[in-house]
Amino acid sequence: MLTKIKTAWIVPLVIGVAIGSVIASNLGHPAQAQEGGQVKDNTPLGRQSVATVDGQYPASYFPNTELLGPAEMRITALGTGMPNQTKAAASISFLVELGNGDKFLFDIGAGSLANLFSLRPDFSKIDKVFVSHLHVDHVGDFMSLHIGSWLSGRYTPLHLYGPSGSTPEMGTQAFASAMQNGYAWDIATRSGALPDAGGNIVVHEFDYKGENEIVYQKNGVTIRSWPAIHALDGSVSFALEWNGLKYVFGGDTYPNKWYMEYAANADIASHEAFLPPKALAKYFGWDLNQATWVSTRIHSEPQAFGKVMSAVKPRLAVGYHSVLSPENFAAITDGVRKTYDGPLALARDLMVFNVTKEKITVRMAVVDEYVKPPNVTKAYIAAARSKKKETSEYILSGKWKGYTPPPMPERPKAGGGQ
Repeated sequence: MLTKIKTAWIVPLVIGVAIGSVIASNLGHPAQAQEGGQVKDNTPLGRQSVATVDGQYPASYFPNTELLGPAEMRITALGTGMPNQTKAAASISFLVELGNGDKFLFDIGAGSLANLFSLRPDFSKIDKVFVSHLHVDHVGDFMSLHIGSWLSGRYTPLHLYGPSGSTPEMGTQAFASAMQNGYAWDIATRSGALPDAGGNIVVHEFDYKGENEIVYQKNGVTIRSWPAIHALDGSVSFALEWNGLKYVFGGDTYPNKWYMEYAANADIASHEAFLPPKALAKYFGWDLNQATWVSTRIHSEPQAFGKVMSAVKPRLAVGYHSVLSPENFAAITDGVRKTYDGPLALARDLMVFNVTKEKITVRMAVVDEYVKPPNVTKAYIAAARSKKKETSEYILSGKWKGYTPPPMPERPKAGGGQ
């Protein structure tokens, strides 16, 4: 049964931000190009995606070179680290891509957007974000995602799915409204130059107490939510089910009964495997009391992660939420292997998981440090835009008369195709 979800549009205006609760309409995308039953993305100039042969993958994943099979899922770790992220370990985010063309982000922690952009994805399809809770290492790049994807090909609203809080001001709706108020000037400067609808955010806030409740169901994809135990009320975990495959994203959580029950039969079960107390104390310079509280009461340390996975028994257990320096990697691995001897991956940024019913392949993505922005579609170029705004007469009077800009080319007409 679909849980009750409060949906609200946040619409940027020329002079500010308006929030209105309405029923969300299904703003669709253009028909997706297909090749032999496989959905093709809009790819960068010079890149051609092809099908893998007999399930044999290259040792590394090169973005925009592989077509997903019609019954295949690809999960890319965009961020696997801590709030104090490093270049090699951004804060938490996972991208899930399905063979039907759908794409979903689970969390969008600080620093993770750079890894998403390094993949040069088709941003016209990246319009759904599911957040587990509102810590900055899980939502810190949401503002940048909103603006960056709007600039880079997304011409429909950005949909944000997230839990309520113990009070209204602690929930996802309040977060999104406050964030957009905070960068109202930024939005106002871009409105009109960019597609109107792409500036909108549609918030789908659901009850964090819902147990295995459906929070999204469309195009054969079902996403469920259940409570997590982390710091305060208002954290959740998710499961995505599609075409007989199941991916579980734990968010941050102490081991809990809901995960044990609802993560059952997962192909990939991801769950934090936090640093054990002594390693955490050494890493941050904390005293052992504080490190023990954070590691074993707010998060799940490696032995706890292992106990969870020994009970859930996924096809592949995926741990995350640490900076995997050699000593940290050893400390986490040693802890996990004391309580779990099954298939395991400790995720690093840009680790890629290809999942079919037959096998799971794990490898790393290879990206360009100076990657260009992704190409946009013809539909993005032709999408409706409001009348261009001008600065005040006072500011315009300051233009230097020694320079004359070139004439403006004609704007494409609205209503074009892909």
